[in-house]
Amino acid sequence: MTQEKRDESTSINKKNTARSQALYKVIWRWHFYAGLLFTPFLLILAVTGGMYLFKPQIEEKLYYDLYHVQAQSQSVSPSVQVQAVKEKYPSANVLTYKPSDRSTRSSEVGISLKDRTYTIFVNPHNGHIVGKLDDSSRLMNQIEEFHGELMAGTAGDRIVELAACWAIVLIVTGAFLWWPRKKDKIKGVLIPRFSKGKNVLMRDLHAVPAFWISAGMLFLVLTGLPWSGLWGNAFQQIATNAGVGYPPSIWVGNAPTSTVQTKDVADVPWGAETLEVPNSTAQQYTQVALDDIVAIAKEQHIHDGYTISIPQEPQGVYTLSVFSPKAQDEATIHLDQYTGAVLADYRYDNYGFMGKLIALGITLHKGTQFGFMNQLIGLVICIGIAGIVISGALLWWKRKPAKNMGAPKVPEGNAMRIVTCIIVVFGLVFPLVGLSLILVWLLDFFFIKRIPPLQRF
Repeated sequence: MTQEKRDESTSINKKNTARSQALYKVIWRWHFYAGLLFTPFLLILAVTGGMYLFKPQIEEKLYYDLYHVQAQSQSVSPSVQVQAVKEKYPSANVLTYKPSDRSTRSSEVGISLKDRTYTIFVNPHNGHIVGKLDDSSRLMNQIEEFHGELMAGTAGDRIVELAACWAIVLIVTGAFLWWPRKKDKIKGVLIPRFSKGKNVLMRDLHAVPAFWISAGMLFLVLTGLPWSGLWGNAFQQIATNAGVGYPPSIWVGNAPTSTVQTKDVADVPWGAETLEVPNSTAQQYTQVALDDIVAIAKEQHIHDGYTISIPQEPQGVYTLSVFSPKAQDEATIHLDQYTGAVLADYRYDNYGFMGKLIALGITLHKGTQFGFMNQLIGLVICIGIAGIVISGALLWWKRKPAKNMGAPKVPEGNAMRIVTCIIVVFGLVFPLVGLSLILVWLLDFFFIKRIPPLQRF
């Protein structure tokens, strides 16, 4: 090879190296800011999610005296149990009834009283009231609310959704930064380097565990997003209604034209939340007794643990719903309140491909699909997320200069523009990310660039 060709080759290699380094710095910059801004929220999601995985075991311990009754051979009818609640709380509205699913388990009657909702536990063998719980004060309800919306309503829901979306950016950019530049490199990639000093070890204790749990973290984020208020609602409409709507086989007769959705009248599985609610039309008859509704549920082979939502309006329907541990047992059934006729029967087998995928993702996310092993794997991922979030914050704190943020400098060239365009596309897919990008740009343009101390920091 001539000297001229060697020089040309060296020049090309230098340019490629410069481009590679510029791209690395840009992605590192996005990873840095996303991690810095959303660390607190990801830590909250990991801790509350890890706790919520064990909801069955925790509630079993907390409410043992309410859940359990002495087994007996005889029992009283559901209507007698509900009547006992009405006599105890005459000014309450009865909203739901959940039958006992075994001889040692109490039944549950949901009521509203003075703008609050309560669960009344009833002994199904004699109709005696075992106790009462304020639904808003139940520990796992509070943890679920904190996990889903930071106990801040719609604003909290949007923050959680934003953090979840940016978590995807963190995972993708983190994977790029982790990707080994040398193919035969193992230490620092698959296992931490314990003999290279504290700084290297701290970096490895962040990056290596992040690699091992990245797939699980991405799974939890993607299966949690369908519950979000903005992106989740839009996705739900697309997944369950777009193009084909609900299959005709679930309706007895024509599909209703009602604007009332099932989530407005009952707590139902995700796939049935936007299902239109049919009307009870035979209002010349008296309402079917709750005992008969329970008998119909047995005839329809609905899975144990179902809840009956009791109609509150003359045209309302009985809604039977079951949140079973396994997605395959989900069901939502609407019954005419005057005749008991099945108006709609929507189950896992009726879901489209995406509906089944989301239903399965939700039960895996909640740790119920495969029992304790599912919970254990979810817990390991949550602990891992908390660990990499904390290690990332410590890594930044140890490395950052005293008088500024310590963010990677903006490199020259096209790398910044290319990655920014990719992030903008991501912002179009996830609208809250796009909105946050606009807000950051406005903040940067009108404040940071125009105030020298902020710019230096």
